[in-house]
Amino acid sequence: MRFSALRSLVGRQTGRGAASSIFGVVVGVSSLVFFVALGLGVGRVVREKIFPTDATLVEVIPSALSLGPLSGKLEQATVDRLAALPHVAHAWRKMSVRVPAASVYDGDFFGQRLRVGVEIVAVGVDPGLVEADVAPGTFDDPGEGQPLPSVISSRLIELYDKTFAPTRGLPQLSPQMIQGFTFPVEFNRSFIVAAPAGPVIAARAQVVGVSDRGLLAGLMVPLASAQRLNRQAHVDADTFTAVVLHAGTPDAVPGLVAEVKAMGLRVDDKERRLAENTGAAIVVTTAALGLLSLLICVLAAFNIAHALSAQVRARERELAVMRAVGASKRDLVTLVLAEALALGLAGGVGGSAIAILGALVVDMLSAHVLPEFPFKPESYFLWPWWLPVTGVALGVVSAAIGAWWPARRAGAIDPARALAGQG
Repeated sequence: MRFSALRSLVGRQTGRGAASSIFGVVVGVSSLVFFVALGLGVGRVVREKIFPTDATLVEVIPSALSLGPLSGKLEQATVDRLAALPHVAHAWRKMSVRVPAASVYDGDFFGQRLRVGVEIVAVGVDPGLVEADVAPGTFDDPGEGQPLPSVISSRLIELYDKTFAPTRGLPQLSPQMIQGFTFPVEFNRSFIVAAPAGPVIAARAQVVGVSDRGLLAGLMVPLASAQRLNRQAHVDADTFTAVVLHAGTPDAVPGLVAEVKAMGLRVDDKERRLAENTGAAIVVTTAALGLLSLLICVLAAFNIAHALSAQVRARERELAVMRAVGASKRDLVTLVLAEALALGLAGGVGGSAIAILGALVVDMLSAHVLPEFPFKPESYFLWPWWLPVTGVALGVVSAAIGAWWPARRAGAIDPARALAGQG
C-alpha cells in the first residue's frame, strides 16, 4: 500500500472516536512528564541551593579515638600526609576559633536602624578554599586592630532575605550589597554559655565575600587570624579542626575516603548524606508518581485495544472489500497499526504540551500568589530535551501495544465470509 493512500485512510478513520481513545494517553503522558520535570527541578534546588555540595571535596575530621600509631589529631604532620595522598590536588586546613563569640550591633543598617545581638561561630580556613569568592589579597590576616576579613554563607543571606528582613521591615541584601559591611565582634563572650577564663578580645569583622561553602550560622576567617585569636585566648592554636581535600575527579573520592579512614581519621559527610537522603526521598516520590502515570498509560493501551477491536468488527465488510480488490493481510495490519500510532502520537504530543503548560501555570501562580520563602525557585521544573521526547514516545508505544491484537485480527479477516455476512 502506497504511503499517500495509507495517510488518506488513516486520516479518515482516526477522527472516529479519537477523543475517547487518546484521552488516557494524554492523561498518562502529561502526568509522567509533569511529575518527572517537577522531581528534577526540586532536586536541582536541593543540590544547588539548600545543600550545595562539591562532589570532589572530602572533609577530614579528627578521630574520636587514637589507637597506637594512628593519631586521631589533625596536626601539621598529618595534614602533610593527607596532602601527599594520591589524587589530592589541594589540602585546605580549618581551625575553629575555640572560644565563643558574640556581636551586638547598634546603628545604621543600609538605611534602617538596627539593634541586634547574636552568637557567632568563627572558623579559620586556608585562603585557597574561598579564593573564588573573594578578591585577591583580601583574605589574609590583617593583624590586631584591623577589620577581620570574613566570608559569610550565601544560604544565610537567603534566609535573612526571606524570613528575618520581611518581618522586621529591614532591607533585603545581595552579595554585592553586603561587601565591605563591618560589625563588632567580641571573642570569648557569650549570651548563652559561660565563657572560659581569659581575656575578652574585641574586634571588627568585615564581609569580603559570600560563598556556598560558608558556614550557615557563622563566619569564615583567615586561618592565620583564627590561630592568632586562639593564642590570645590561651587555647589550642596548633591542631586543626578539619582538612578539606580536593580530589582530582569525583571518581577518585571513594578511594580517597578509604585512605583517610586507614589513617585513623574520619570523614564528615553529614551535609552530603542529608542532601543525598533528601534527593532520594524526591526520587522515590517522583518514581511513585511516574509509576502511577505508567499505569494510566497501560490502561490507555487497553482502552485503545478495546476501541480498535470494536472498530475492526464494525468495519469487517469494509476491510473485506479492501482484501477483495487487492489489499494484502499485511496492508490491513499496517492500516490498523498506523491508525493507532497516529492516535498515540497525538496523545503523546498533547500530553507533553499539557504538562509544559501546567508547569508554566504552577510557576506563574508561585510567583504571584505564594509568599516569598527561603530558596524559592523561579521555576520548580527542569526540562531536559529528552523528557518531552520520552512523553511522545510513550504515547506512541502505548498505542502500538494496544493496537497489536486488533491489527492481527484485521489481517485475519476472511473476505468471503465477511462479504457473505458470516464474519
